Amino acid sequence: LTITLLICSKKISTVRHSSFSCSICLDLLKDPVTIPCGHSYCMECIQSFWGEEDEEKIHSCPQCRQTFTARPVLVKNTMLAALMEELKRSGLQAAPADHCYAGAEDVACDVCTGRKLKAVKSCLFCVASFCEQHLQFHYDSAAFKKHKLVDPSKTLQDNMCSRHDEVMKMFCRTDQQCICFLCSVDQHKGHDTVSAAAERTERQRELEESRQIIQQRIQDAEKDVKLLEQEVKNIHVSADQTVEDCEKTFSQLIRLLQERSRDVEQQVRSQQQTEVSRVRELQEKLEQEIAELKRTDGQLEQLSHTEDHTEFLLSFPSLSALSESTHSSSFHTAPLRYFEDVTAAVSEARDKLQDILSETWTNISLRPTTRAAFFRYSCELTLDPNTVNQRLLLSDGNRKVTHMMTEQSYSGHPDRFTTLWQVLSRENLTGRCYWEVEMRGDVLVAVAYKNISRVGNWTVSGFGNNDKSWALRCSSNSYSFHHNNVQTPVSGPPSSRVGVFLDHTAGILSFYSVSETMTLLHRVQTTFTQPLLAGVWCNSWFLSGSSLFLVKIIFFIRI
Repeated sequence: LTITLLICSKKISTVRHSSFSCSICLDLLKDPVTIPCGHSYCMECIQSFWGEEDEEKIHSCPQCRQTFTARPVLVKNTMLAALMEELKRSGLQAAPADHCYAGAEDVACDVCTGRKLKAVKSCLFCVASFCEQHLQFHYDSAAFKKHKLVDPSKTLQDNMCSRHDEVMKMFCRTDQQCICFLCSVDQHKGHDTVSAAAERTERQRELEESRQIIQQRIQDAEKDVKLLEQEVKNIHVSADQTVEDCEKTFSQLIRLLQERSRDVEQQVRSQQQTEVSRVRELQEKLEQEIAELKRTDGQLEQLSHTEDHTEFLLSFPSLSALSESTHSSSFHTAPLRYFEDVTAAVSEARDKLQDILSETWTNISLRPTTRAAFFRYSCELTLDPNTVNQRLLLSDGNRKVTHMMTEQSYSGHPDRFTTLWQVLSRENLTGRCYWEVEMRGDVLVAVAYKNISRVGNWTVSGFGNNDKSWALRCSSNSYSFHHNNVQTPVSGPPSSRVGVFLDHTAGILSFYSVSETMTLLHRVQTTFTQPLLAGVWCNSWFLSGSSLFLVKIIFFIRI
């Protein structure tokens, strides 16, 4: 047996190392056992692979997948064990495991031939990367003691000067680029040049300052997120409390108020959902910004630890540029109760009974009470060039309309108003929307269905003169409301700006005189069967010969 093992050990170099390795641990076999299919494993490895003994469990070979209904009895293969001992004494070692070889994302050893191992260090002096074996001469030979070893890098060649093929150890502050020593006495002669290490020290300070700014912004954003989370809780508490109060009040009205109770609850829940969605949207933006800031901070932290000055200087400018913060410096939660006007209106309804139900039901509906509250529902509106009459000129991004004395040269379009000085918005209006119209003179501020007639006289296609449009007429000292050719006088303070609030789902259309305060001019309670478009009509004839009339659509960014 001894003679046989010696003969085998001499020939073993011609056999693949993996032939004597356990396919589970990838190392040379230890206490080898052979299972019925003929494959061999370390006893500990195969026992661990099969797990606890179970007579009903089906066991299989990790390599060929042959199954055994009864768990094989593992007996040490003494001949193979003796062979392994002889191999170890002869100096044979197991081949590197697959995870030791360089993959597509790894830095490969520049010295290895054939299949390359992963590099464990890169040398800035040699401009090469080495595996653990080939790195050893850097530690053993005094000639390599002064070489700079860094973590494996794929960008070593970026450290070389393309002109002189020298390592770039200098930095030109005049041209803000890394250069080699020959560059400093050649094309960069007379420039402000320093060593890469010196420039790195300066930029390191800038990096730390950037990180401090990022960390402060993260703290501010996280604080605001907590405030927003509290506001969400307040909205839920306020909404739940409002629903509870309204249910108690409606219970006193028995059958007459049961239907109204359901309507109010639905409106509260709708407002609750709207408010929560608004806060969640802000919260999501802040959390995205936090994630981006943390990612940048992580990259800067990783860069701060790199030992390669050139890599640091090449990477720092792109990482140090910070985008502007997209959130305000602080948030203030609204009062705990969001729906006090609902509770008050329901209490009033309880006292007035039938009169409330028939005459003042709209007072119960959820509506803003201040201009700032209206801004929550503000929307961007632009006027549609395809609908504008040829006597009207659009400007200021299609948000201003001027009444001209001469016709404008618009191309033909089936949506264009042909006889009346009217124009519609591009955007459909659904849900809750608010916008303002700034004006002079005689103006109709309107909403209309898209299928309103574009041809014909005033009674056919004029805003407010059919069942497809609703309009408030505003002159210098009076108002009137028009719908389906019915005119209703409206009283209120004169103003050059009118606000329009639409709750499409609830069927509410309100017009306000806007000055230092909001004054309700007229409110409509109806049922809208289609999306609406904003519209204006304007007339300049009464302006004592003035050649223009201006209407401006004012919009606000949604809060």
